[in-house]
Amino acid sequence: MMTDSDKARITGAIREAETRTAGEIFCVIARQSSSYRLVPLAWASALALLVPFPLLVFSTWPPSAIYIVQLAVFAIAAVVLLQPAIRFRIVPRQRKHDRAHAEAMRQFFAHGLDRTAQRTGVLIFASAAERYAEIVADAGINDRVSKQVWDEAVAALIDGIRDNRPGDGFVAAIEKCGAVLAAHFPPGALQRDELPDKLVEL
Repeated sequence: MMTDSDKARITGAIREAETRTAGEIFCVIARQSSSYRLVPLAWASALALLVPFPLLVFSTWPPSAIYIVQLAVFAIAAVVLLQPAIRFRIVPRQRKHDRAHAEAMRQFFAHGLDRTAQRTGVLIFASAAERYAEIVADAGINDRVSKQVWDEAVAALIDGIRDNRPGDGFVAAIEKCGAVLAAHFPPGALQRDELPDKLVEL
């Protein structure tokens, strides 16, 4: 999903940004935030439930034959709808975004961005299958920055991913977040690097 060159550029961009701030930037990209396997199974079940009605009304098939057809429809529909190319299209957009947001929050806490000395951890997160990106900032910096600033960083990230240049997208988002952190939290006396300077791929 990300080339070694992209990862190296992202690491370099984080290190460069953090030379000008006491804040911490961490990046995560996920192939998908959920498997969504229950959604195709729910659709397959709904289709199978519809099978008996027309057969009972318009045919003289015995119940056993109708039941076999019903099982066959469920099995075929489930196999088809579980294919990734179809599965992610039938999941409601809001559900995908909710799952991706939940994964972003999980990564934020799992990597300790809520435990930086000045509460200035910033997570740059993207989930490819959901076509979702988000900036999660800890209270120390989020309280001082308008939503528009984070939206601009997210837009830069999305533009890069949409154009099949995810490395460029992350670097642009890092630069925007780094500028915000530098404005509000210059290095000062806190020089230690609290989090790894890298991109995590899930």
